[in-house]
Amino acid sequence: MPPAYRLPCHHVRMISAPSTRVRRLVGCELGATVGAPTSIVLAVAVARSEGLRLVESLSVSVDGRPLEIVELTGRSGTRWHRVDAPAGELEVRYDAEVVGRAVPATVEASDLIEDVRPSRFVQSDLLPGTVVDAAELTRVSVLPPRERVLAARAMVVGLLEYRPGSTSATDGLLEVAATGRGVCRDFAHLLAGLVRATDLPARVVSVYAPDLVPMDFHAVVEVAIEGRWLVVDATGLAPRASMLRIATGRDAADTAFLANDGSSLTLRSMGVHASAEVPIVEHVEDEVVLG
Repeated sequence: MPPAYRLPCHHVRMISAPSTRVRRLVGCELGATVGAPTSIVLAVAVARSEGLRLVESLSVSVDGRPLEIVELTGRSGTRWHRVDAPAGELEVRYDAEVVGRAVPATVEASDLIEDVRPSRFVQSDLLPGTVVDAAELTRVSVLPPRERVLAARAMVVGLLEYRPGSTSATDGLLEVAATGRGVCRDFAHLLAGLVRATDLPARVVSVYAPDLVPMDFHAVVEVAIEGRWLVVDATGLAPRASMLRIATGRDAADTAFLANDGSSLTLRSMGVHASAEVPIVEHVEDEVVLG
């Protein structure tokens, strides 16, 4: 086991409310075969957020030799870790103890432009008349924002069946809608597409989700309503209030847990763990922000 790269511990002022003292344990283990030297980018660390106290470690090695890790920062505290990896057997391990609640992400003026537009996996401009009835989408578009989001979520639930392994990492909305099956990223992409098609900003967030079944990295959607990013999960597989933000972007192209520059890399094993001390019961209609 190579020595772990110890990430900085970020201490913040803690609010006295009981919910701010919640403790969550999250992490992952990845194994991959690298066929030729490549640059990889990981998005597995909990996002940097005011209000959270993190004690965490990240180790990356090839054939047991530790590799240098460079951290870069993206939207809403996203932390990418870049590693130049030689050919061999790659091992990644991340563990974090997270105490507190994150201060809600702010809605920036640029978000109101960028997050309404179509993107690589969220082709919102192609939905009317192909995936959904154009007249129905027009009807939903005139609803108040909160009702609009709930209506879009209901449409996704009616269009997709959750089935692990049913889609590939390159499938966009049209491919997913044609099969009627998908995983969390597909539910998130379709929900974000429907919301964007009604002129509301929506973005995709990868999260650690305590109580998720089956356990994995999870994908949800944040929708900008009245200056707040409200989180919506069309799968309903885990309570939103216990989720921890990892990466935030337009779609899975921005939030993938592992990406590389195109050289040969084959993922051979993956494990994710996420737990919270206090069970959470919530309803679909509840307004929740990631924290």
